[in-house]
Amino acid sequence: MNLPTVVDGVFVGQIARLAGDSRSSAIAKTAVSGPRRLTTEGLEGDTQADRRAHGGSGKALHHFPAEHYARLAALFPEARHLYPGGLGENLSSRGLTEENVCIGDVFRLGGARIQVSQPRTPCWKIVQRTAWGGVAAHIGEHGLAGWYCRVLQVGEVAAGDWLEHVERPTDAVSLAEFWRVIRSQRPPIDALCRLAYADGLDDAWTAKIMQRVEWLRDNARGSGK
Repeated sequence: MNLPTVVDGVFVGQIARLAGDSRSSAIAKTAVSGPRRLTTEGLEGDTQADRRAHGGSGKALHHFPAEHYARLAALFPEARHLYPGGLGENLSSRGLTEENVCIGDVFRLGGARIQVSQPRTPCWKIVQRTAWGGVAAHIGEHGLAGWYCRVLQVGEVAAGDWLEHVERPTDAVSLAEFWRVIRSQRPPIDALCRLAYADGLDDAWTAKIMQRVEWLRDNARGSGK
């Protein structure tokens, strides 16, 4: 990943009621025209309805590969809003996917610096947004939800900016590898520990993974293994 990538779109959204649902969300994003300030809490003008699951310093920016939309549209032609900005992302680009992006990767974006902090976990809002349950299930099964970034350096960003990869931790874990291990029914404990202590991973994920490690260890002892 030596060549920089161009950001095709920068998106923000406002909290609004979901179509056909009494609940609200800011998953519907619209493209920003011109530069927008990126702070440690996210893009100025962007909102989140559920701050427990979205937003905050560990989820300041959601990046979703634009090429995933073509795959999803081909599989689910009747689903709605399968276009950049349609599934709640703040950044859209081509060439960066879960296969070549790692936890802890640092990028220069316009006047800001960002770091990949965790994968996105698909939620019920994708089902409501697309009006097709299979989309969220496919995204979850194949680890295609994109990723969140924390902001290391505040600055202005805009569509058309270069997204330049500037740093990767030693022995980094790709997002694709992360999901392969997490989705395993009984992954090796050393593989889980490698994920849990990946440089740059958000603390909430580290705690969650280590809870699973302890469960596996306790059950291994209980079974006499």
